[in-house]
Amino acid sequence: MSDRTVAVLSGGLSHERDVSLRSGRRLSTALRAVGLTVDEWDTDGTLLTKLSTQKPDAVVIALHGGEGENGSIQTVLEMLGLPFVGADSHACRRAWDKPTAKAELSRSGLLTPDWVVLPHSTFRELGAQAVLDAMVARLGLPLMLKPDQGGSALGAQVVRDAADLPAAMVGCLAYGDTVLAEQFIEGTEVAVTVIDGAHGPEALPAVEIIPEGGVYDYTSRYTAGLTNFHAPARLTPAAAQGVADLAVSAHRLLGLRDVSRTDAVITPTGDIHFLEVNVSPGLTETSLLPMATEAAGKSLGEIYAELIDRALTRS
Repeated sequence: MSDRTVAVLSGGLSHERDVSLRSGRRLSTALRAVGLTVDEWDTDGTLLTKLSTQKPDAVVIALHGGEGENGSIQTVLEMLGLPFVGADSHACRRAWDKPTAKAELSRSGLLTPDWVVLPHSTFRELGAQAVLDAMVARLGLPLMLKPDQGGSALGAQVVRDAADLPAAMVGCLAYGDTVLAEQFIEGTEVAVTVIDGAHGPEALPAVEIIPEGGVYDYTSRYTAGLTNFHAPARLTPAAAQGVADLAVSAHRLLGLRDVSRTDAVITPTGDIHFLEVNVSPGLTETSLLPMATEAAGKSLGEIYAELIDRALTRS
């Protein structure tokens, strides 16, 4: 692998640009440590020229949100015939749209919090308060509101009092035109990274998430000290196996490849609910995939070097 040149794509213009740049820098450092030649490229107007003229051997996408996860950049790489780490464009689109992913996994028998999806236009045309009242009558309280697409919990809020719903809805719609409202499930929140290996997808140890504010929002995710983590998670053997099976099932059912991260919650009675899946997990100093990698006794550079090798073999 030492003679390979890898392009790490980060940055972009999504709300998660700063996080993406941090992920890209950390991944690039890890790949150089295992002997790869790495170019760090922002996804700006010069990217296509660089990809076409400099032709890296493989591409790793460290973009979060927007084109990094919704299949757009994957489509461009597919058109150029460049090997890349991660799910193909079709699978990315399925995973990126949270209601689509939830519906597909629910049809396969996996548990996920009950939900409704409503565009901004519905609130405007039918009257916001009437729609909110119907939402509460259907799902109850508390509710988790989040944009139907997006990452890093931007716009996500837990609402425990109906009087707080209008303001929470405005905050959510600042990050998208459609709201996913789902029952808020109390329990132990975990994240499970899945890596494709020689024998298929394998779950790394789950990471337990305990935000000081009670909700794992954007600030809690990327501000050191605001969330406590346990890697591996403090779970019974049965629960640990259950979340691993859920994450591998989500990875397979959605047609993902190479790497994914599934977020889930375990209720006090032991039920495990799928929350969402990420095709481009964060790699910052407070991100969950590096914690899982360390808990598994592996290095970030080694894991991604193996995934790069798989991408090259695929091509």
